[in-house]
Amino acid sequence: MATKYKGYMGKMLDIDLTTGTIGEYQVSDTDRELFLGGRYLSTKILWDVLKPGIDPLSEENVLVVMTSPLTGSGGPCTSRYDISAKSPQTGAIGHSNSGGNFGMNLKRAGWDGMLVRGKAKKPVYIEVVDDTVEIKPAEKIWGMDTQESQKAMLGENKKAGSMAIGPAGENLVKFAAVVSQERCHGRTGMGAVMGSKNLKGMVASGTKTVPIHDPAKFKETIKKWIKMLQNHPATGDIAPKLGTAFSLIPLSVRNTLPTKNFSVGTYDKAYNISGELLAEKHLVKNFGCISCPIRCGRVVNINGHDVKGPEYEILCLMGSNLLVDDIKAIIDWNYEIDLLGMDTISTGTILGFAAELNEKGLWKNGLEWGNKKAFSKAIKDIAYRKGIGNDLAEGVRFLSKKYGGEDFAPHVKGLEIPAYEPRGTVSQALGYATATRGACHLDAGYEVYMEVTGPVTMNQHQYRGKPPWTVLTQNLMAVISAGGNCLFTGWTFVPGPAYKLPGKPILSKIVNWIMSNIGWVIALTVKTPPWLLKIHLPFLLPHSKALKEATGMKIDFGSWSRIGDRGYNMEKLFNLREGISKDQDKLAKRFTDVPLLPDNKKSVVRMDKMLPKYYRLRGWDKDGIPKKSTLKKLKLDFVDHSLIEKTAAAGAIDRMNKN
Repeated sequence: MATKYKGYMGKMLDIDLTTGTIGEYQVSDTDRELFLGGRYLSTKILWDVLKPGIDPLSEENVLVVMTSPLTGSGGPCTSRYDISAKSPQTGAIGHSNSGGNFGMNLKRAGWDGMLVRGKAKKPVYIEVVDDTVEIKPAEKIWGMDTQESQKAMLGENKKAGSMAIGPAGENLVKFAAVVSQERCHGRTGMGAVMGSKNLKGMVASGTKTVPIHDPAKFKETIKKWIKMLQNHPATGDIAPKLGTAFSLIPLSVRNTLPTKNFSVGTYDKAYNISGELLAEKHLVKNFGCISCPIRCGRVVNINGHDVKGPEYEILCLMGSNLLVDDIKAIIDWNYEIDLLGMDTISTGTILGFAAELNEKGLWKNGLEWGNKKAFSKAIKDIAYRKGIGNDLAEGVRFLSKKYGGEDFAPHVKGLEIPAYEPRGTVSQALGYATATRGACHLDAGYEVYMEVTGPVTMNQHQYRGKPPWTVLTQNLMAVISAGGNCLFTGWTFVPGPAYKLPGKPILSKIVNWIMSNIGWVIALTVKTPPWLLKIHLPFLLPHSKALKEATGMKIDFGSWSRIGDRGYNMEKLFNLREGISKDQDKLAKRFTDVPLLPDNKKSVVRMDKMLPKYYRLRGWDKDGIPKKSTLKKLKLDFVDHSLIEKTAAAGAIDRMNKN
């Protein structure tokens, strides 16, 4: 369906691999207004086209590749696009975002996204060149790694966008990734969904440009926005210098660095795996996604080749979490895991959990703390499902049910916990428990920035007043993504002058106390009706202003943040329809019952205190189900509320019976 709005191409592909048919999927302007794009519009489409209860690895699952209105617009950090489906890791909504070049090139070909249904009889890939769309044989590249595959699909068309799975996706590793250039759609197993469809990858190229509603105003906004990012301490200085690993040493100092399978929060050899050491000894140069002025990416050299270097997550989860202090080994693992096509977060967390199972005698698997040789072998075995790799490929939840250790199993809803110790950042922990795709530092709202790693922070163990912060940042982070920006553009939410506070202890303590005790103010902000916030915040978050000028939508900060709330509820409804209810909004007992700091009984996650307040603020009932009034307020009243209640209850009962 053509659209009256700019920023969109107005068309979506609908491809059925079973029948080989290629058509178009119709998206209404109403859905564009309500959900924008990316993960949120994808979730609405999956709600419409998927039957509840399907097997995520069956041909009934539908893969949605979705861009956003700012994708390819020339705005800062707008190469982002999303891949969504029902997740094989969790059974919940699955989505994963990347800054690779495929999304921008898909829009240049004239398409906002595509649906991929069914399953091909033999391996295939999809090629889109403007209006010409073909399903091509991929038998010769089946088995290739993610880089070889992309080169083979691109052929002579080096400027096209590409994405591919590796051996892990082909072998249905539950946390298999999709790689575009060297950027990864890591989380929730979208690579396994592609593998289940015999879909090796996609390429796209085109000659079109993204239409802009008010080019002159948009250009001026973008110019100021880029300058703001370049001048902000977080995005213009810290991130370019140290990348995402800038936080590793501070996290260890503040007891929030996962170490030895999240059993402690500090590592005495943190410097050996730090962003500082990476920059001093191994950094070749910086790089960034297309249209990114931040350029936080690391380039390192492996065997004479310049390749993407490790991010914070793998430095921690394959470092301190496994008691490995060899940064060169982690650099090599990072490259290998990307080539095999696996999520580095899940890989590191799974290996850490398996090592503790081995240590406790629950599963004698040969994985020992600090044993680099054993971990190296396990990485390959996971991708090809050999030996212990066949079980590791299923993830932490599966391992804990088969071998034990559920009390210290680091996952939520089946998705492994990222590299922030929950007890060291309790607002982030609440975000982990409530995040719709499972444990995710980004879907959690990245509250660790407000509690530990940012220039001004709250009391990291105090639970009072934290639920409003979690709701606010979850909504804002999600709508930033749905609009088409990298989430790092949200770092400017904390004004630049705040970075001068760490050198002023008294003032820092005052700010810490204020932030820790203004939960009621944040709650009022969350509850404020959009019509009272008909403003933009160009000096903090220019996103709503840029979207208005790009699309022509009647959008302001109030309606923009409401989209975040609406989309989050849409994802929650999807999960409830799949029977994923309140009993999965939780963390393992290690995090809720065992103090992180033996001399501080408050260093646990008080989920019992925070979760009810979180539900009330969201407009959900005591069972975590959005109320009818909430659905009406968010324009989600097309949902059958009674059906949601029944399926959520049935899902909880079914899990109790299985256990």
